[in-house]
This record gives sequence, structure tokens and C-alpha cells, in this order.
Amino acid sequence: MTKHQKRLSVPNSWPVERKTNTFTVKADSGPHGEAGVPLVILMRDVLGYVDSKKEARYALNQDTVLINGVAVSDEQRPIGMFDIVAFTERGEYYRVFPDEGGRLSLTPIDEADAGSKLGKIVGKRQVSGGETQLTLHDGQTLQLEDAADYGGNDSLVVSNEGTEIVAHFPYEEGALVTAVAGSHAGEVGEVEDIDVTPGSGSNTVTVTQDDGQFETVEEYVVVIDENFVGGDD
Repeated sequence: MTKHQKRLSVPNSWPVERKTNTFTVKADSGPHGEAGVPLVILMRDVLGYVDSKKEARYALNQDTVLINGVAVSDEQRPIGMFDIVAFTERGEYYRVFPDEGGRLSLTPIDEADAGSKLGKIVGKRQVSGGETQLTLHDGQTLQLEDAADYGGNDSLVVSNEGTEIVAHFPYEEGALVTAVAGSHAGEVGEVEDIDVTPGSGSNTVTVTQDDGQFETVEEYVVVIDENFVGGDD
């Protein structure tokens, strides 16, 4: 496996300029798969807090940079959709949110909102002992005694401390969603219709906005709360 990452071949979600240099930092293995952006790119290219990987390592060694409430020391740790990035020494807190075009951006939030993160349910199965295991979009798993109210494509807000579910947003008609991939990535609207496709094809979703509507596949939308896109953030 190569240790190098060419800028021209990075995922569309990465907030990097593709033609300024040939190579950029490669993400380590971890949450979010190949779409995960190395933390140093956010610190260097987006926020401008460091100029190099060496400076990023020094900053991280102070234990003042938290991802979802946990201090990190790996500058190549992948960061992805809906992660909470906190710079406690600066008193700055951000939610990673898809911008128009699908690029990941940092949305400032209050410290009170940094104690939990949102996750989309992408898997649900029974495990030994009779509990139900829910798998979220970033690979996090939750084991619950009673998960009857939670369905695929629902969104959960999970506390950074443990596995407490703070809020539940069902995937249904009328739900507020954001597209996180495809030609409508970054757009927000309400689900007007869910068209179930027979067989193995993807279901399609019609999303209504103030100035029209768009259609996309089910996998590309995530149910969110209105506070995620409101001016209060």
C-alpha cells in the first residue's frame, strides 16, 4: 500500500486545492473509510493553525485537540462527516458538515453542542445475548436491549461519553435531510417522497426546498436537526 496521496485523486469531499502541489497527506486507517480527511489538512489547509505536519504533531501532543470528545495525537487521523472537532485551548468547537459540492467544511458550534455527535444508521442486526447492534456511518457500533424504534437510515445523536442516545431523528416523509454525496451534495430540504425500488436497486428520495426540489438516492441523504443548519450555529 502506497504511503503517498496525489492531490488530483483525493475524494471530492477533501477540502484541498488539487493543482497547487502534486502530493498531500494520506489519511491513516480509521473511521469514515477513504472519505476521511487527515486531521492535519483541517488544521493546516482549512484553519491555518499550523504550517507543517511537525507543527501539527507538537500541537496534538498538548492534548487540547479533541475529536468527538477524545484527545488525539495522530495528525493523520481521518476526520469525516458530522465529527466534532474541539480546540479546547482556543475555546473553539466545530461540526464537520458537507458544504455545497460535497466538500467537508467546519461549522462553528457552541461548547454545549460539542458533547455529542450525529450518526446515520447504516446497519442493524441481532447479536448474541438477544441485543441489537446498530452500526453508524462512521463505523461506530451501539448495542441496545431494545432497538425497535430505530430503523435503517434514521439518525441518532450519541453522547461522546459512552453510548447514550441523546436524540433520534426518524427517516420518513417530512424529515429534514442534507445530501452528503452526488450532484446535490450540501443541499438541505425536507423529504417529500420515498420511492422504494423493487429488487437490489437503491431507493430514491424526492427532497423539497424553498425554491424547488431534487431527487437523489437514499444512501446520499442524512436526516438532521434544524439546528445543524440554523443561524444559531
